[in-house]
Amino acid sequence: MKTEMLTVLAALLCGAAVCTEIVPTKDFSLEKMAGKWYLVGFATNAAWFVNHKAGMKMGTATMVATAGGDLDLSYANLKEDGSCWRMTHLAKKTDTPGRFTFVSQRWNNENDMRVVDVQSDDYALVHTIKTKEGVSEVLNKLYSRSPEVSAALQERFRQFSEDTGILPSNIAMLPKNDECREA
Repeated sequence: MKTEMLTVLAALLCGAAVCTEIVPTKDFSLEKMAGKWYLVGFATNAAWFVNHKAGMKMGTATMVATAGGDLDLSYANLKEDGSCWRMTHLAKKTDTPGRFTFVSQRWNNENDMRVVDVQSDDYALVHTIKTKEGVSEVLNKLYSRSPEVSAALQERFRQFSEDTGILPSNIAMLPKNDECREA
């Protein structure tokens, strides 16, 4: 009975857009994604986020296109104590432009990342499905070339996140933060 209930619940969640196929933007350009971005929006129903979102602040991401067509991602976030939290991933290209996969050594999960919308001089909207031990979670990120984001873009991010199954209370526009020094 319990297994049947879980199967029904999983089917309902898929119907509620959690399992909807999100496709990358057309005309994706890896070279135009390169450079420094500010992580300004973060949305996920992951349990850890509920307990940590109040303390989260804006960080930076540097994206570098590799010669083989992959995407080298480097994240940095200045913590309250003045130290810098850093993380890197090498996102491997797939047969679909704008779609990448990587395994996070830090979080021990598989990631299916899609660049859903990008205006390379302004913003990028990225949708990632993170899977660990057979359980998948959606993570949406809004990147901007500057720490300032228009109200219209914030609303677009909120709507996209809700459309992909994220609760409104789990969608955060991150407050500004000082940047880490170069490593």
